Amino acid sequence: MDINVSKVNTEKIADKLKNLASHQYAQHILFWFVLFAVFVFLDNQKYNSSYGFIIAKELINVFFLAAIVYINLYYLIPKYLSQKHFFWYLNLLILVALIITPLKTMVFYLFYSNYPETQTDLIQEQGSIFLATFFIGGISTVYKIMNDWVIHQREVTDLENKNLQSELNFLKSQINPHFLFNTLNNLYALTLKKSEKAPEIVLKLSEMMRYMLYECNERRVPLIKEVNYIKNYLELEKLRQTKNFNIKFQLDGEIRHQKIAPLMFIPFLENSFKHGLSNQISSGFVNIKLNVEEKEVFLEIENSKAPTLPKSNMGKKSGGIGLVNIRKRLNLLYPDQYLLFVEEDPNRYKVNFKLQLND
Repeated sequence: MDINVSKVNTEKIADKLKNLASHQYAQHILFWFVLFAVFVFLDNQKYNSSYGFIIAKELINVFFLAAIVYINLYYLIPKYLSQKHFFWYLNLLILVALIITPLKTMVFYLFYSNYPETQTDLIQEQGSIFLATFFIGGISTVYKIMNDWVIHQREVTDLENKNLQSELNFLKSQINPHFLFNTLNNLYALTLKKSEKAPEIVLKLSEMMRYMLYECNERRVPLIKEVNYIKNYLELEKLRQTKNFNIKFQLDGEIRHQKIAPLMFIPFLENSFKHGLSNQISSGFVNIKLNVEEKEVFLEIENSKAPTLPKSNMGKKSGGIGLVNIRKRLNLLYPDQYLLFVEEDPNRYKVNFKLQLND
């Protein structure tokens, strides 16, 4: 019990430290502390002075460096550079460096009151002090520009991901009801006929609905579950079709740990059954071949075709919505990772689909 409590407390402390480290102010404090430590270390190697003297000297140095950095970051850049007043920004940065240079020299002049030679060197090194101060101000400008660019890119990426997820959810929501309504229509027709197939269809449909509602919310699902969904779909279709229609499904290869985006194959199947075994054909066929490899899947669907497509209630040719959605989903989820070919002649319709699987 004590071990578990200790572990929880340790995790809480680690989380607090992580949040603190990600805070902007903590990052700034850490940067100046590291810079100060480096300056102290270098001075200790160069001079034979006491640690107290070196620490005091570098505290003054870091103070004036921080002054130009924060004047630049919190006043000059937002007020002038961000507003694209480049001329005023550059001149004001030079002016700030010119003001800080004599102030820093004066403070160090008093600090070296017991070292007249060093005081003389300070007066003669005004130009070097100015250039160093201006250089640090310029470095902070470069840091600000790069930091803002990184933040902007992160925001753009987050927005693109949100838009992508919204579009994928919309496309998937169009696929699910499409199949559901078709199946319910079939079930309704069988119940009117009081067919013994109706209870079996209900069981198959419940399994498929469970998959769609509870397991298809993931970005990727195990390929074996998608294949089982296809098998249930085909069994359901076989139950409602007449003896004049032939349905074949051939599965080759080994399914192991492969994953795939959910409901990728269903629009192809829906389309093949809608047009391949429609009431305008006295006898027809749907042949499906699925070949599974380690990193790829190959789907081939060939179906019979009526001379004319069935009409919807609005007088428009039905079908096609699923294929439009699947192309959109493929472009979003598998860009440059798929091949899709459609062959059509007066009596036959064939789809060849190759997909490279990723994690």
